[in-house]
Amino acid sequence: MQLKDAIETRKSVRRFDLKKPDWRKIIRALDSVRFAPSAGNQFVTKFILVSDEKKIEKLTAASQQEFVGKAKYIVVAVSDDSSLIRDYDKRGVRFCAQQAGAAIENFLLALTEQKLVTTWVGYFYNEQVRRVLDVPEGFHVEALFPIGKEPKVKAKEKKKRKLESILYFDKWGNKKMTSEINIGLKSV
Repeated sequence: MQLKDAIETRKSVRRFDLKKPDWRKIIRALDSVRFAPSAGNQFVTKFILVSDEKKIEKLTAASQQEFVGKAKYIVVAVSDDSSLIRDYDKRGVRFCAQQAGAAIENFLLALTEQKLVTTWVGYFYNEQVRRVLDVPEGFHVEALFPIGKEPKVKAKEKKKRKLESILYFDKWGNKKMTSEINIGLKSV
């Protein structure tokens, strides 16, 4: 699969096929996170692959979202911003969040390449998740990713935003480029 195809076909899926996905595909997707950018070359985001049914049940309760419990695997992203704060002061918190986001996007695109689906779950009771997974104090649970295979019956796809609706030139709100080039997907 080409990167462009993975980017354009990646989607959030909350319904999974009943068949358990191959865990090796999840590990392959997780391997892609190592290549995300990191501030000061300090990789501060770690991932926990959860397959224990009792833990998945507890993570489902912590998220209060039933579809999470339908997944056979959940990946949990966790970060520790302490070294970045030490080196970059307050900006270290932001750098940590940026690094986690970049690593997660690599993971999401790699899952797409592996023909697996997930959705980014950011709403959950942090302390409950930390307790279930023995996450040390001071670490941040970034997100949960319930993973499965896409069901045979696919949900309706949402339309993506047009490039023109998210791009400005030279200053906020300026939708016209100084040259006469008309920006759109066909011209890029």
